[in-house]
Amino acid sequence: MPKYIWGVDSAQKVTQELYNCVVNNYSYPNFWGRYLTTVPNASEGLTANEIQFMKSKGIKLLPIYNDFRKATGYREGQVAARNAIFHARRLNLVEGTPIFANIERFFEVDEAWIRAWVETMYPSGYMSGFYHDPQEGSFNEAFCEAVQKNNQVKTQSILWSAEPAPGATDNKKAPTFNPKKPNCGGNVWAWQYGRDSTVCPIDTNLIDNRLFMKLA
Repeated sequence: MPKYIWGVDSAQKVTQELYNCVVNNYSYPNFWGRYLTTVPNASEGLTANEIQFMKSKGIKLLPIYNDFRKATGYREGQVAARNAIFHARRLNLVEGTPIFANIERFFEVDEAWIRAWVETMYPSGYMSGFYHDPQEGSFNEAFCEAVQKNNQVKTQSILWSAEPAPGATDNKKAPTFNPKKPNCGGNVWAWQYGRDSTVCPIDTNLIDNRLFMKLA
């Protein structure tokens, strides 16, 4: 198995049409990032039928939770994590699967929310993950503050970096895996290097095979 694996994520459901678009214009996606719930004007929620379709194509699922508009406060982080766990169980995702909190660069974010996500996710059996931008916005500072208070935040979570973003490509033209990291480090095992493809409604990604092995 190669050290870094190519795949995509999308706010839209994985249909035969979207799958064909990706395969015909890019490459076969080894994994697909999808959102656990429907959020108006943001994402279509994952369904059991969609998971079955992906399995029939041999595609692994990278689950994302995005039903929040800011990431501040310990209690709010707990609630978000519990909701994500509920939806993961509803969809029968196996324990050990990482669930990524979708923290956009324009979100308010503090260390308490990040800590709560990790501390709530850990005993559930699921792994905690963070989609983030380590350069723009407040994630870098908040994450490193959370690490200072609980090193488990660094050791038990997987980071999915959105920087740099040279643009969407197929597997063969993907850049060398080199995502930006928070100042305090962390397990940056995923990189969304190509946002908002103009050909298909997807983003392109590379992930470390250590993350790939944990996907459902």
